[in-house]
Amino acid sequence: MARAGVTAERLTLAAAELADEVGLENVTVAALARHFGVKDASLYFHLKNAHELRVRMALLALAELADRVAAALAGRAGKDALVAFANAYRDYAREHPGRYAAMQIDLDPETAATSAGVRHAEMTRAILRGYQLSEPDQTDAVRMMHSTFHGFVSLEKTGGFRHTPRPTDDSWSRTLDALDAVLTNWPSR
Repeated sequence: MARAGVTAERLTLAAAELADEVGLENVTVAALARHFGVKDASLYFHLKNAHELRVRMALLALAELADRVAAALAGRAGKDALVAFANAYRDYAREHPGRYAAMQIDLDPETAATSAGVRHAEMTRAILRGYQLSEPDQTDAVRMMHSTFHGFVSLEKTGGFRHTPRPTDDSWSRTLDALDAVLTNWPSR
């Protein structure tokens, strides 16, 4: 029988908050059960398994980030849109490290197709239309942008930039300048 107040949505949100506090790898069904003051087995009324919980966290994070990016992009185009998107992405990753890690989970194609990941792709492609990029260049540029953003925030999170006194915000700004220059001057085939 389901314990009053425990729902799949509450479990997902609690797991996401826990992931932000202690890291995604430390979110377990047992830790979540302790949080709710229930036995592990009672959570399986709401979840099939720990993998489903991680997928739910990924979907939550994708939706939250899509909402944040959409708000940041409103009324912007060109480099302003690129910078707004990038800053929203980086800020989310810094504020929600566990949720950000959950977003990196490889979703099955059906789940991915119905997730907010589709909104991310649409918003990214909308930015690229401002740079006059069409297919297949758009796909290449989407991959480059995601690799740049993910690589930077991942290295920043793990301390990969601590070896130099230059502020990471300065490097981030220059990285976005360089990305804008590449997109503006996209190489022809």
